Amino acid sequence: MSATERVCSDLDAALDELRGAGFRLDSIYPADEPHTALLSRGKEQVRLTTLAGSALPAGMPPFTRQFLVTRAGEQGAPGRAGMIYRDLIPGRLGGRYIASHITIPKGGAVADWVHYHRVAVQLIAVRRGWVKVVYEGQGEPFVMRPGDLVLQPPQIRHRVLGSSAGLEVVEISCPALHETLADHDLDLPTAIDETRRFGGQSFARHIAADAQWTPWQGGEAQVTPIRDATGGIAEVKFVRATGASPIRFEPHDGELVFGFVLEGSARVEVREGFSLGPADSFVIPPGEPWALAGASPDFRLLHVTTARLG
Repeated sequence: MSATERVCSDLDAALDELRGAGFRLDSIYPADEPHTALLSRGKEQVRLTTLAGSALPAGMPPFTRQFLVTRAGEQGAPGRAGMIYRDLIPGRLGGRYIASHITIPKGGAVADWVHYHRVAVQLIAVRRGWVKVVYEGQGEPFVMRPGDLVLQPPQIRHRVLGSSAGLEVVEISCPALHETLADHDLDLPTAIDETRRFGGQSFARHIAADAQWTPWQGGEAQVTPIRDATGGIAEVKFVRATGASPIRFEPHDGELVFGFVLEGSARVEVREGFSLGPADSFVIPPGEPWALAGASPDFRLLHVTTARLG
């Protein structure tokens, strides 16, 4: 069935109006500052948008190289399910990647629903607080805490159930613009199925409290299962310093080279160099070597790289 487009100035108000008339939300995008949603009631479909004629891009956007530093303290914007999103990759590397520093100020139950995304890769790491989530094929809901990480493989159904006040997570996705699609028929939780694959990837969970720190490039790292779970598409490490020696990073031959400071401070030695503090982030173009120097004792870095996606 074809949808009737309705242009509105306030998406939230228009959503409330249609829901009150018996429509259900089928999809919405983007997650940060949503501007378009699809709703249905029986055989009726309505496409709500604040941007007339907007559409999702066909295919994967091309990757654009960029060097950038994003500082903490910049204001976020209201996003999906009452979450606040701060953009960590302005320009989105040509539309290829989005990284968001997401917060839930009040905590408690989250106004989420069972949903999924059509993505090439999607990762979520907790910086502060806790969040209770449930995933298709992974059994009962579980709680993620600081330093924990999950890979949300393509189209896995999931739901955010609740959080502490002041929850902070970092979410990285490819492509940057993608839908959040509701699954009205699936009830979570579902039974554990360790053999299940989603778009060629496996669900993966890194629990910081259970992971070992091992020597790595002059510092230490917690290695996560993301490389194996994605078939080499992405790799994630948590990195810390162990002394005065710099931590050296070899040139990356893929696409994304992304870092987010979970705690502490350090200096990045690349080009003219720059200092980092808590909740700062950066992107370094592939092919450039770089290093971390002068890290504080509490310094912790979320380090994410991706392969060439074609």
